Amino acid sequence: MRALIVENDDRVARALSRTLRAEGYDVERARSVREAAGAIGTADFAIALVDLGLDDGDGVEVIRMLRDRAATGVIAVTARGEQTDRVRGLRAGADDYLVKPFGVAELLARIEAVTRRLRVLQTGLTARGTIGHGDLLIDRDRHEVSRDGAPLRLTRKEFEILVLLARNTGTVVEREHILDQVWQSAWEGSSRTLDTHIASLRSKLGDTARITTVRGVGYRLEPAGAPVDG
Repeated sequence: MRALIVENDDRVARALSRTLRAEGYDVERARSVREAAGAIGTADFAIALVDLGLDDGDGVEVIRMLRDRAATGVIAVTARGEQTDRVRGLRAGADDYLVKPFGVAELLARIEAVTRRLRVLQTGLTARGTIGHGDLLIDRDRHEVSRDGAPLRLTRKEFEILVLLARNTGTVVEREHILDQVWQSAWEGSSRTLDTHIASLRSKLGDTARITTVRGVGYRLEPAGAPVDG
């Protein structure tokens, strides 16, 4: 397994490298957006740990480069703990967000959760096929969503949430079930992360698909063409 560490702090990079090598990863380190782009263009990675504060740009740029790689789990590892930074990282395509300082056990648990979810997707343990919803077409095999033939750019988590809701159109999907199916865990802050992804998904879908919040329970994708209350 290969891991990419995008980190400009040598001390932090060495600590992350030691931890991942002890877990059996072949580690490559990039210090900048430019170096990360070069690494991404020449190798495939099982996991990428990306710092947001890089010398030549924002780590969000690196996350965007990685988000279309279905086999790569992406975790933002940064000292930026503000909600706005979390939202930017998650919307760019990060699977998880870890704020420094953190413990080795927590880091490994997050990596395990992300890579386990990807293995499930890659081995086809979930149902496959195409789901239609009005003028929305969800292709599970290709991990693509289109509206009237025009592609929509969704992050991997947004795609998985949409598939889960679309498979249960008209039915409320409980928050705990979404967290279990999409993140396979309920780590601290995951509930807020779900809300962030739902808000981003609504923004991207527009009027094509309406996601209703059922307070205290979960979310429901309304049937195509369903009337809007009020």
